[in-house]
Amino acid sequence: MDAPLHAEPMDVPAELALVSIDMEKYSQIPEARMAAARSDVDDIVANVLAECQLPAPQDLPGGYKDNGDGAILLFPPPLLARLVDPLLGRLNAALVRYEQQRLASGPVLRLRASVHVGPLSLPDHRGEAINDTTRLLDSQATRQALSAAKDSGAFLAVALSEVVYQRAVHAGRTPALGPHHFLAAVARVSDKPGFEQPCRIHVPGLTGPAVRPYLTDAAPPATAPSSTAQPSEASTTPVASSGGTFQFHGQVNDPTIANSIKTLRIDRRQR
Repeated sequence: MDAPLHAEPMDVPAELALVSIDMEKYSQIPEARMAAARSDVDDIVANVLAECQLPAPQDLPGGYKDNGDGAILLFPPPLLARLVDPLLGRLNAALVRYEQQRLASGPVLRLRASVHVGPLSLPDHRGEAINDTTRLLDSQATRQALSAAKDSGAFLAVALSEVVYQRAVHAGRTPALGPHHFLAAVARVSDKPGFEQPCRIHVPGLTGPAVRPYLTDAAPPATAPSSTAQPSEASTTPVASSGGTFQFHGQVNDPTIANSIKTLRIDRRQR
């Protein structure tokens, strides 16, 4: 099939991988320094993308959307796992290096980010995928995770949509990051009461449990399965008495009281 399909209004748009970034406290930077701070972030992101062998979104059709204090970057879906690993770790490392070299007069650069994938029309960027990406970024969970980043010396907090986590992390496509580096949470936005989605929170350098105390919307920890064997699962049932120890192969159905055995059901068949 060489000829392209004719697009109909009800056709589902092609999927895109999305990364949204936002500068913390950008509005508090003096106006005269806003452009320089934003330029520094753009340079950091561009350099890290090149390190990860990812394309510059500005070179892709409809691949870049400026949000003033941040941006939404769009990539082909096959690159999704690389947007988690190595991108997130290297982005945080670059922000750490920037902080070590920052002039005292310059602002601290901390970022929130989100990673999502979904259908999106171009070039107008219409679709729920871009809305959900922005709401994951603005969620209380991501904002609270940035406090964990501050306390640990990191400069990045990230929310992954559940579909990104499943396709990239759970599927084993992120060599440096495993499930223990993420915390299951619920993304909620204070001024979007209808929005509530599961997500995975990540702060580079921290495990998920280390981030949990900072989040009010963290999912409860998984309960460990009971190790108590059920009677039907036991291969042998030892019963102690004053005269010795008996072992019954299979389930013991008859009552035992104290150290005496009231009734015995013994299978005398040869096995």
